[in-house]
Amino acid sequence: MSIRIHELAKKIGFDNKQMLDLLKERKFDVKSVSSTIDNISAAAIVEEFAAAKPVEEPGAPEVVEAASAKAAAPVKGATSKVNMPSGAFVKSTDDIAREKVEKEEHKKAAADKPAEAAAPKVAAPKSAPPPPAPKTPAPISAPAPVPPILSAKSPAAPPPVPRAATSAPVAPPPLPGSSPTPPTLAVPAAAEEGSSEEIKSIQIKPPIIVRDFAVALGMKPFKLISELNQAGGFASMNSTIEEDVAIAVAEKHGVILEVKHKGETPPTPKKSGKGAAEKEANEDDEKNLEPRPPVICILGHVDHGKTSLLDAVRKTNVVKGEAGGITQHIGAYQIEHEGRKLTFLDTPGHAAFTKMRARGANVTDIAILVVAADDGFMPQTDEALKHALKAEVALIVAINKTDVKGANIDQVKTQLQQREVTPEDWGGETITVPVSAIKGDGLDTLIEMILLQSDVLELKANPKAEASGIIVESEIDFGRGPLATVIVQRGTLKVGDSIVSGPYHAKVRAMFDDKGQNIKVAPPSTPVRVIGWSGAPESGANFKAVKNARAAEKLAEEEALRIKQEATSVAAEPKEVSVEKLFANIAATQVNTLKVIIKTDVYGSSEAVRNLLEGIKSDKVALEIVANDVGLVTKNDILMAGTSNAMVIGFHTKLEPGVTQLAKHHGVRIEKFDIIYELADKVRDTMVDMLDPDLKEVKCGVAEIRQVFPQGKGFVAGCLVTEGKITRNASARVRRKKEVMHEGKVSTLKRYKDDANEIRAGLECGIKLDEFNGYEEGDLIEVFEIEKVRASL
Repeated sequence: MSIRIHELAKKIGFDNKQMLDLLKERKFDVKSVSSTIDNISAAAIVEEFAAAKPVEEPGAPEVVEAASAKAAAPVKGATSKVNMPSGAFVKSTDDIAREKVEKEEHKKAAADKPAEAAAPKVAAPKSAPPPPAPKTPAPISAPAPVPPILSAKSPAAPPPVPRAATSAPVAPPPLPGSSPTPPTLAVPAAAEEGSSEEIKSIQIKPPIIVRDFAVALGMKPFKLISELNQAGGFASMNSTIEEDVAIAVAEKHGVILEVKHKGETPPTPKKSGKGAAEKEANEDDEKNLEPRPPVICILGHVDHGKTSLLDAVRKTNVVKGEAGGITQHIGAYQIEHEGRKLTFLDTPGHAAFTKMRARGANVTDIAILVVAADDGFMPQTDEALKHALKAEVALIVAINKTDVKGANIDQVKTQLQQREVTPEDWGGETITVPVSAIKGDGLDTLIEMILLQSDVLELKANPKAEASGIIVESEIDFGRGPLATVIVQRGTLKVGDSIVSGPYHAKVRAMFDDKGQNIKVAPPSTPVRVIGWSGAPESGANFKAVKNARAAEKLAEEEALRIKQEATSVAAEPKEVSVEKLFANIAATQVNTLKVIIKTDVYGSSEAVRNLLEGIKSDKVALEIVANDVGLVTKNDILMAGTSNAMVIGFHTKLEPGVTQLAKHHGVRIEKFDIIYELADKVRDTMVDMLDPDLKEVKCGVAEIRQVFPQGKGFVAGCLVTEGKITRNASARVRRKKEVMHEGKVSTLKRYKDDANEIRAGLECGIKLDEFNGYEEGDLIEVFEIEKVRASL
């Protein structure tokens, strides 16, 4: 149901235009007096102004008494006809006058407005006799049916006009006993005060509950429920609202609704006013930007020489420290070449580290795609190329291993051309540099190309802004606690700063560069290891410096609470269960399950191991990851594994003292690995061992029945062994053409009159199977064994 604006104006004694302006100020979607608003909003407006009008009514009798005696009598008659509602609040003339003065001072009106405010007392008797409109009766006539609260107001009196029009001599005459500021004028004043304030904005985390949403809007829940039901839905106190519906309802009430989703970094409180705007403008001003070093990511297939190339550039030997000769962590380094700094990110090439490569490509300015000249493009090379193109970063192709036998540079360029990445010397835009990481050939050219691309990109940042950047990797170090490798993208990070990243915060206690040296400040594009975190933050997440440690802790707690509430709400949502899903769940309970607890050295490795294990699919054995965390294998992990009957897998991590003895006591299996593909193979073997072995039939020999001899109460088959061998007590079947007549054991095996254990091909023998006498000449006796074969996933 709804009500038109002109009907609402008539109901509360407003002018149509004034009512329309008031609703527009309150953000109602109305265009003309014929537009409609909902009944709930209309009732609230009527209730608001009905409560405001009795305050100024009691002044009417006294003003009328101050008028001429001729006018006084009718006023009394008119007043006697009005029924005042029970509980009406009546104020004295002094109170009304004092409120008028306070109201005028609050509005900071012009100096001439107080005089105008007092004018109605003098002008009332003069302007009363000549009504401006023919429909207006005498000002002191009996009122027509109006709301009971409007005590002495004439029903036909013209509606109040804005204050700017009261000074005009032709203004509509005010009522003899009315206040100089009628109740209707209080509405525009309130609207003006509301418009001077900032637009209200609220933030809500999904799911949006009706009760919580009503509290946030400052309205009673039953009114919100009524409004939602009128919109065509069905709502209750605990039901949820769709985001678009909630945003529309909030806009209807003049409120901006912001819905915070999972993964969004909670915004830091913004300072209102010119100060914040000027600060943001200054930070983005060109004069505050300074050149920064480029961030270069090295991508490529496993064993194509990425780390060796970086070692040659840095003049170090990182590759010797890598397990199995392959990189399994993302590393951040910074070098200086001819007075200019360059920041490098070395990413793993193994298939399991897809997210690490994507993360490296997304935080860099220049991507170096390393392709071996002898192998050419491989699966992870294609994947790395896609990451670089998707991140829209400058691409340089380093063709490595040009010194090995079988190197073919043109083949690599042809493969680039086939992938729509045309080399520069073939008329394209992609720079290709032949290099040899072992001999050092082409390294100077590669660095020159990197610096050239950096100059073209004009990389700049504001070192004076608040520090912000990205988490490259995180881990829990034994002795130093949680630490994270970060790259500062904007501003300068200093020791003592408070930073926040998702549900974790840090007071920067110390920072170390890639060489392990302690540093105090980290300007833009600098990779540093930060100590002082409350936990290991998620790799790839953003971090930002905040005002102090308290603010950082508050933001982290809010994000942690949001994540917890979201997980709880998702778990509490009713799930549709079909018959197929029901049978699938029943079948899943009958499948063997390998439960594992994963502990790794860094967050990125835990991510890679989890993805690798989740990729092992089998209908026979299910794999369940009970826990996946960063740090040492602790006693709590062993207790958890013992309770859940799980295996503990440690990747590049160590055991806490006393863990081995506790694991033996609880019968928990611990497996440690340094190479990721060995971990995957071991998990697969463990899953296979949980399966029952497959049974395989192996044929041992075949004998043809040549003659049947009676023996006692039964018969014996005289046979010629035509294939393999016949063994006593072996499993055998009698086959007549294609039909199996009997299957059992070889109970009797004789060579002439002597018992035999084995008769080979080409020899004659007598065979009797247990509980069978239906032999016929020409039948075949097949002897076989059942072998147990290891099952497969």
